[in-house]
Amino acid sequence: MSVLSLAAAYARTPTGKLRARSLSIPFRGTPGPLNSITDVAGVEVGHRTIVRGDGALVVGEGPVRTGVTAIHPRGRANHGRPVFAGVHSMNGNGEMTGFVWIEEAGRTELPIVLTNTHSVGLARDAVVKWMVQTQARRMSPWMLPVAAETYDGHLSDIDGFHVTDADVFAALEDAAPGAIDEGSVGGGTGMVCYEWKGGIGTASRAVTLGTTPGVVGALVQANFGRREQCHIAGLPVGRWLKEGAPGLPEQGSIIVVIATDVPLLPHQLRRVAKRATLGVGRSGAIAGHGSGDIFLAFSTGNPDFFAEGADPRACLAAPDDALNPVFEAVIQSVDEAILNALVANQTMVGRDGHTIEALPHEPIGRWCRALAAGELGPPALAE
Repeated sequence: MSVLSLAAAYARTPTGKLRARSLSIPFRGTPGPLNSITDVAGVEVGHRTIVRGDGALVVGEGPVRTGVTAIHPRGRANHGRPVFAGVHSMNGNGEMTGFVWIEEAGRTELPIVLTNTHSVGLARDAVVKWMVQTQARRMSPWMLPVAAETYDGHLSDIDGFHVTDADVFAALEDAAPGAIDEGSVGGGTGMVCYEWKGGIGTASRAVTLGTTPGVVGALVQANFGRREQCHIAGLPVGRWLKEGAPGLPEQGSIIVVIATDVPLLPHQLRRVAKRATLGVGRSGAIAGHGSGDIFLAFSTGNPDFFAEGADPRACLAAPDDALNPVFEAVIQSVDEAILNALVANQTMVGRDGHTIEALPHEPIGRWCRALAAGELGPPALAE
């Protein structure tokens, strides 16, 4: 985590990797100060990245390209304090534990963790263990944490169960406010997006409802799509850059976590989570049969609603018919978060020499600058 200037935070991650805005991609909307989910006050994010070994796959030994990303909706100091939440599944070939409880009660109480498909059960249990060990605030004798996954088996020894309790604990304890790293970090370490190197990305948008300001932030674990499907700023860059694509099947997924400080009720947050579908689709995704596209939205508003006691209490919420700016902010933030996951990345070599190239920066920047200048650029732009 790091404190960056406004211009630097938009252009680079804390570790110096380029972000999508450095390529002149013409995004709509106004980002928050860090263009990150952590622009929502109280939200903290941490990563545990696990990279070990090279060469041929030996199950249980590696190579390993995986990890864990943790999100504290109200920060580590308030873990265990609920938030109103809503969920949506665009395509259900994936897992997000705690989904049914959120649908039932419209809330979630615990840290959210993202990891690989075969470690999602361990990650879920590790959150419970961490909560018990830290003697966190408990409003119930049981705990139903959110753990979500995408598949990293093309690059990593996914059957080796390399994520441990200690790794989940490390991600939870690494969490902090401020700028967060993106690309091949945390749960996104071994992920592939549009057949380029994918992973973790984040973005945010400032919103105003009436005279009241707010912010919407998104964090994605992007691991989906075929090369020819990819569009950036409406340009079919996947077709233009299809040469050398590894030809992987559509078997990936995307997890989206949306945070906002706008006070919203559970039914409104379900509506917010649904809009992530349009953000994912903006870059070309089709939610293929083998893809787990699962979205969660939460609001940090109404902290006092969850106080102990049975007495009725007031709850603040934006009017339903005022939510269009929030919906638009979600779509814009999710789209940019996916592109940040692609841009803030490097080529990775994984198990059995499988190589996934990074999204090439130079042609994307050149085409986007030509688009902004009203020029046709290369002949392919006329297609």
